[in-house]
Amino acid sequence: MASDFFGDVPIASVRDYWNARPCNIRHSPLPVGTREYFDEVEKRKYFVEPHIPAFADFARWSGKKVLEVGCGIGTDTINFARAGAKVTAVDLSDESLAVARRRAEVYGLAERIRFYQADVEELGAQIPVEQYDLVYSFGVIHHTPRPRRAIDEIKRFLGPDSVFKIMVYHRYSWKVFWIICAYGWGAFGKTDELVARYSEAQTGCPVTYTYTPKTLVQMLADFEIIDLFVDHIFPYDIAAYVRYEYRKTWYFRWLPRSLFRAMERRWGWHLCATATLKG
Repeated sequence: MASDFFGDVPIASVRDYWNARPCNIRHSPLPVGTREYFDEVEKRKYFVEPHIPAFADFARWSGKKVLEVGCGIGTDTINFARAGAKVTAVDLSDESLAVARRRAEVYGLAERIRFYQADVEELGAQIPVEQYDLVYSFGVIHHTPRPRRAIDEIKRFLGPDSVFKIMVYHRYSWKVFWIICAYGWGAFGKTDELVARYSEAQTGCPVTYTYTPKTLVQMLADFEIIDLFVDHIFPYDIAAYVRYEYRKTWYFRWLPRSLFRAMERRWGWHLCATATLKG
């Protein structure tokens, strides 16, 4: 995919999309804003995506400065702060930020977190530029129209000892194959449009890029890659899942755990990288 395939999409369209349904907002049927709601959202998120805590390595950043680019409703944000980090949390969606702020208040962590509404492509113009020990962006950069510009902005917040952790969607994944078969009748020539439309729970996402390990390394050309891996295949029947039932799709139901894990590490939806700036 061309690096600017969605380059003409207005950033306002992206903001409106995520304002309409913040990511993971329906991970619990309990009243939004209650402690019980937030507890259940976190439990569900890390149950379905158990690789996240290990990738974020929350405890490592105790006493450190963390910039989270794309905090959403704040699940990872709270865990960084809970582990002792000083967190600056940024998101494009003001609706997501309202929930994340409430979450920080509920857990008594508001003093450890600064929240900003900002566009990652204009990050340095919208939040104070300072160096962070960790810049963390999980599932965000692939939703901005000009991701290379976003990476250039993120570099402004990194020093020689800083770490950058990023997750973007993997092009050679089971999810992409499933989307093309389910919605495109095998029309691989329309991969980019199909993936954008069906990449998220709410259809019609205006921007969704996908990356191979090679194209991600190319986008991170100014970085030294410390670790790069693929993970996460969603195995559950969607109709059951939205009813908060964890029943696996029939073709995953009988797979041995070891074989399923091998598939995740080869064709997972999440392409995760840990890197530092070169030089």
